[in-house]
Amino acid sequence: MIGAVSTPVIIEACKKSSITDGSESSGSGTAGTTTSTNGTCTVAPTETEGPFPTKVPASYVRSDITDGRTGYKMTVKITVGNLNNSCATLTGALVDIWHCDAEGNYSEYGGTGMQSTNYQAVHFLRGRQTTDANGLVTFTTIFPGWYTGRATHIHVHVYNAAGTSLNVTQIAFPEGSGTSLALVNGYTKGMTGYTYNNADNVFSDDKTGVQIAAVSGSLTSGFDLTFKLNVKA
Repeated sequence: MIGAVSTPVIIEACKKSSITDGSESSGSGTAGTTTSTNGTCTVAPTETEGPFPTKVPASYVRSDITDGRTGYKMTVKITVGNLNNSCATLTGALVDIWHCDAEGNYSEYGGTGMQSTNYQAVHFLRGRQTTDANGLVTFTTIFPGWYTGRATHIHVHVYNAAGTSLNVTQIAFPEGSGTSLALVNGYTKGMTGYTYNNADNVFSDDKTGVQIAAVSGSLTSGFDLTFKLNVKA
């Protein structure tokens, strides 16, 4: 890990059915599911893009999306499958991802009550890749931080080759003793006030863990996240 981390400033963003109600959450829930059931032939739930979607995603075709942000290195590997073809891997799909930095801030936004730090002029932790012959895209990034009212998460938007939206969803992280989330431990701010998956506005209805990625690794070597995202193509 490189650099220091300060207190998050985003207030209850990225809700399932609305953007924000302007209220602040003190955090809730308990460390729950540690095992991902992701990878079965089921469609990922459709979720909100949140209040911080990438403004011009086609402009950020790149694998390394770090853009100088400090934190523990993480490699994200997302495989896209086609539900209309028994979840066989889908080649040529466009996959956008974005997430907050170690402090809980998003690029392309800020200077408001929702995020006081102004990052409107930068584009860190956002990128696009096209799935290869194995339906795979790979991104180099950092382990996301967290902010008030949300569990740690990554946003994903999948399009077909023609640019038609196929699915918008969010990826959750395993929780509990020994998991990557416990190792990172909220970076320097710790986990006080953290909202766990079972109390998260987006993930609380995922009772089987289909939105939870598999995450392995260590603080010294970095982390590897794998996730299977099935869409109707």
